[in-house]
Amino acid sequence: MSKTILIVDDSASVRQVVSMTLKASGNTVIEAVDGADGLRKLKGQRVNLIISDVNMPVMDGITFVTELKKDPAHKFTPVLMLTTESDASMKEKGKAAGAKAWLVKPFRPDVLLSAISKLA
Repeated sequence: MSKTILIVDDSASVRQVVSMTLKASGNTVIEAVDGADGLRKLKGQRVNLIISDVNMPVMDGITFVTELKKDPAHKFTPVLMLTTESDASMKEKGKAAGAKAWLVKPFRPDVLLSAISKLA
């Protein structure tokens, strides 16, 4: 079943690789360059899953998830953090904000797709 997935990452190359992986599996992809852009792109939009980086300018991923979860329309939308951050304390912050899963870059496409199938 096709899913609509929002990718939030300041790296154009990461968005491109993730987007190609998701589209090859039949998903619809929306891209955002940072947390603030992600929140704007979600207005009036239904998505099945959000994949977000942590370290971004304007609005980082943890703040993005915190703000996202305040919106009743997206309170239960699963969020997968895809980041270079592997520190346990950062993972705890992500979980406390509402992230459901954490995947460290670089990632293997099959691992990403497996995680998505479990979340969305």
